[in-house]
Amino acid sequence: MLLLLLRTCVLRFSFLLLFFAASSVYVYAQPGSTLLKWSKEGNSFYKVSSGAIVRVDLPDNRETVLVSGEMLIPFGHGRPLVVRDFSFSADGKKVLIYTNAKRVWRYDTRGDYWVLDRGSRQLTQIGRGRPASSLLFAKFSPDGSKVAYCSEHNVYVEDLATGVARCLTSTDGTPKLINGTFDWAYEEELECRDGFRWSPDGQRIAYWQIDANKIKDYLMLNTTDSTYPFVVKVEYPVAGETPSPYRIGVVDVATGANRWMEIPGDPRQTYLPRMEWVAGSTELILQQLNRKQNESKLLLADVATGKTTEIYDEKDSAYIECKGAWQDGVIAGWDWISGGREFLWVTEKDGWRHIYRVSRDGHKEVLVTRGAYDVIRVNLIDERGGYVYFMASPMNATQKYLYRTRLDGKGVSERITPANEPGTHEYDLSPDARFALHTYSNANMEERQEMVSLPGGVALARGTDGTAGGRVVSGRKVEFFTIRTRDGVKMDGWMVKPLHFDSTKKYPVVFYVYGEPAAQTVLDEYGVASNPLYVGDMAADGYIYLSVDNRGTPGPKGRAWRKAIYRQIGRINIRDQAMAAKEILKWPFVDSSRVAVWGWSGGGSSTLNLLFQYPEIYKTGISVAAVGNQLSYDNLYQERYMGLPQENAEDFVAGSPITYAKNLRGHLLYIHGTGDDNVHYQNAERLLNALIAANKVFQFMAYPNRSHGIFEGDGTRQHLATLYTDFLQRNCPGGGR
Repeated sequence: MLLLLLRTCVLRFSFLLLFFAASSVYVYAQPGSTLLKWSKEGNSFYKVSSGAIVRVDLPDNRETVLVSGEMLIPFGHGRPLVVRDFSFSADGKKVLIYTNAKRVWRYDTRGDYWVLDRGSRQLTQIGRGRPASSLLFAKFSPDGSKVAYCSEHNVYVEDLATGVARCLTSTDGTPKLINGTFDWAYEEELECRDGFRWSPDGQRIAYWQIDANKIKDYLMLNTTDSTYPFVVKVEYPVAGETPSPYRIGVVDVATGANRWMEIPGDPRQTYLPRMEWVAGSTELILQQLNRKQNESKLLLADVATGKTTEIYDEKDSAYIECKGAWQDGVIAGWDWISGGREFLWVTEKDGWRHIYRVSRDGHKEVLVTRGAYDVIRVNLIDERGGYVYFMASPMNATQKYLYRTRLDGKGVSERITPANEPGTHEYDLSPDARFALHTYSNANMEERQEMVSLPGGVALARGTDGTAGGRVVSGRKVEFFTIRTRDGVKMDGWMVKPLHFDSTKKYPVVFYVYGEPAAQTVLDEYGVASNPLYVGDMAADGYIYLSVDNRGTPGPKGRAWRKAIYRQIGRINIRDQAMAAKEILKWPFVDSSRVAVWGWSGGGSSTLNLLFQYPEIYKTGISVAAVGNQLSYDNLYQERYMGLPQENAEDFVAGSPITYAKNLRGHLLYIHGTGDDNVHYQNAERLLNALIAANKVFQFMAYPNRSHGIFEGDGTRQHLATLYTDFLQRNCPGGGR
């Protein structure tokens, strides 16, 4: 997935930490993990506080130390382990500690693991013979007697009583036969990272095997970290290249005997984004997508025989997002109910993203959420209470609220979020839905956080400073608007006007754009209209700063809105943006001679296309880490939204900025990191060649060996912001005229 500049996400996470004491930290190891580690009973949660692991009991917020800092000092070490993450065994007697974390592409998913026996206080490192920081996704067996983990493309299991570790898989001596985790494309585009699962009885482990040896390496050149440059290889299938083949294996932990599941279809023309154990059984449930990602099949696999049976088949004329997207990146676990006889599934086959309950054999399904609205995310299934909790916003696609409805599908959706709190809400619910960590903000109010009881939403505890935030920001005000283009497309937008705005004057306008299916920019949440690359205050410097969301962005506006972009990236989204800009330029206080646009990643691509395809509108553009040629981006993302180049290559060409580079008339600043493993530096050099061939004058900045986020190295972000601000002020000066 093209990486949106994580301004809003970073702001949101920083506020999440404000709820706890300054000495309390919890940084999750994987994206999508819930912030709070709830107890099974739901009346308490666990966190790290002052180097100790504590339990916080609700509703009185009383803290009890479960693991002191002294208990986390390994023998012969002078200081305790720094806890990055932790988990308890099922009986609570042991704690698995994750520390010394290192980054794998996007997230810090590899590191060291230790087990603390709370009774004996013995602290033991897991995988002592493995290289430092090489273990991934370690987890207790159901009975707590063993720990399984992935290291260097193999799955291991370690007996805690004997300390003996056994390798359960094999790479066959090849460099990129990957067991228990995933290759670059699966991780980036399907949120697949943790690639193995304990069986409910602890006797087997099911795991993915990805053969990235079949994928061509993209060669990145590192010229900064040694006297002689060296090559960094990334298995990276570009659009048109076949995917890496997969297999699902089930290995007997005691004997090491392995059985491969007999999955129908060609593994080089399909994907397998989900695999879990069926509740309390000896079967697996699998989700398989075809190469075009417009058909999703659910399969049951008998682990004793390897035989599979198809139970559910869904097709779409455009594409199908895998289930992980519905639950905010959480793709481990399957939503079983009725003792494993049914599961919940999310699909937009009726035109809206809705929850269904599906029988285990797939023969019966019941619509749970009803109405002309989208389920944004499933938060919690409270089977005992008979409800499913989910986020939605039926009336305003820029906002987000908590709802619940009856699991039997016979009820009416009930809004839980108070009606007098317009904006964006997040809820981290306890397993029994009695309590939640509630986070609330809107574009003009700082984030507020509190523990609440449900369903009433009564606050239990405030932040450590005696308040819960929620300060209304004075001065700079974010205004929301809707605009209808001459094509009849109604779009949401936000705008920040200059300080001391004078309606009789004309001001420059700076558009912030993303425009692709990976993200919205128009959200009613705090920080949405901040610009992290501008040094100073845009409003004080006399700029109108705004953004609009075109068709194809993932707002809760129904399937037709989101999938209008199919095979049209670089065209329909660009036209929507340009037609919205034309309407905005009719406003009497907008200076049509000073119009700028900027974006990062997919937004960088949109910026180039807007500048090249509509040079009469956009006079200045700043593009960061853009895909210049869609045929150079990875197959999983680009083929999902554009089809197969073998069938419709003309659509890829027609949507690529490089096709229109010859039309540049305005001022362009293009920025790219030479170490970008996501949108490769090749995009920049090919675009430069096209601009050079057309004799176009532009400004270009390459950041040596920086990744897609362009943050590594001393002074990088300061330099990037200074460069951005200087270019904008010189070519699109602020102030009313």
